[in-house]
Amino acid sequence: MGNSSRKEAQDKAGEKKEKKGDKGEEEEEKTAEKEEVEVMEDVELPLGVDKLLKSGDPVLDLSYYKFRRLPRQVLNLEYLEKLYVCGNRLRNVPKGIARLQGLRTLALDFNKLDDVPLSVCQLTNLTCLYLGSNRLMSLPPEVRNLQNLRCLWVESNFFQRFPKQLCDLPNLRSLQIGDNRLRMLPSDLWRMESLRGLWLYGNRFQEFPRVLLKMEQLEILDMDRNRISEFPNLHHLPALRLFSYDHNPVKEPPRVGEEVLIVGEGAEEVLQARGRRREAKEHAEKEAEEAAAVAAAAASPVIHGILKKLRINSALNLAAAKKKVTNESVPSTTPTGDENGPQNNDGGAEFERQGVAFFEEAGLGYDDDSLEYEREELICEGEGYESYEGAELEYEREEMDYEYEGEE
Repeated sequence: MGNSSRKEAQDKAGEKKEKKGDKGEEEEEKTAEKEEVEVMEDVELPLGVDKLLKSGDPVLDLSYYKFRRLPRQVLNLEYLEKLYVCGNRLRNVPKGIARLQGLRTLALDFNKLDDVPLSVCQLTNLTCLYLGSNRLMSLPPEVRNLQNLRCLWVESNFFQRFPKQLCDLPNLRSLQIGDNRLRMLPSDLWRMESLRGLWLYGNRFQEFPRVLLKMEQLEILDMDRNRISEFPNLHHLPALRLFSYDHNPVKEPPRVGEEVLIVGEGAEEVLQARGRRREAKEHAEKEAEEAAAVAAAAASPVIHGILKKLRINSALNLAAAKKKVTNESVPSTTPTGDENGPQNNDGGAEFERQGVAFFEEAGLGYDDDSLEYEREELICEGEGYESYEGAELEYEREEMDYEYEGEE
């Protein structure tokens, strides 16, 4: 009994030592990794990375190279505007990254970050920051320094509370905080007046956050995969264009504006009914327009393509004038001694040959009672015709002398 008891005590002591040893090794490993980050010793770069670092391109993509720390050479590339280090094994980011003040986009998603490095919060020109799929539980207060930030993705982390620091980012337009453990939103979330897209899918909301009804500027709202059984009337969100409520225990689709695309159970029937209503409305509007056009045409008919006033005599007057010229008798002159000699052509033929009228096309306007024309002087060209007004034709004849061969 004594030996067995002593053995059990030794075994327990050994287990405690082993546990302490494991914890000590983990702590030493973390400390060593932090020291490595600070020291930033040169390491062998994967094939092709050295070429990327020397390319001079303002966009550098070092994703999925299994880096445990950021290569030191990156910290000297002050011309960088976009840096992607996704899908590596980073636990921290060196302080020297704060020198890259030209950065506009920094992607650190799919790493092993427990905290947002303070050096990242010193990159005050950042507009897009991607921190999704890490081990984050909170954001540091220093994130308020990122006053130019427009897009922040912190999805697939371990947030249990909404980071209130984000309400102090005046230019933030897109916030992706899905697949976390949120149960509620802060009451002053409405202060984020620039926010246009909010992704809250995959959290633990049991009720729709009422503060969202005050955010009239929201265009995209994703509440997919929560525990909400009833949604309020979302007509209060006039700017809303896309709303996802799928995988919630709702009995019926939420009420939204006619222009909102909805995604979830029962949404297809709603969208089909909306389409039928829109087609019926368009058809009714088209019929109303056609009826109005017919009524307007009956009230005041218009002949298109003809102007309301004529600058010259009408075609009828012109035809009458030509006919009168044709019918007038013009004495023919026959030379002496030849009764069958050539005769002078009549005025009508000469009128047609000279191309008398200069016609400038104008329009015809009329009302129900009478047809009105404006008459102007008709300009005629050609020898023998000096003036022509209305239906009267005046011309002067000249003596025509003919000479025939053989006449003495």
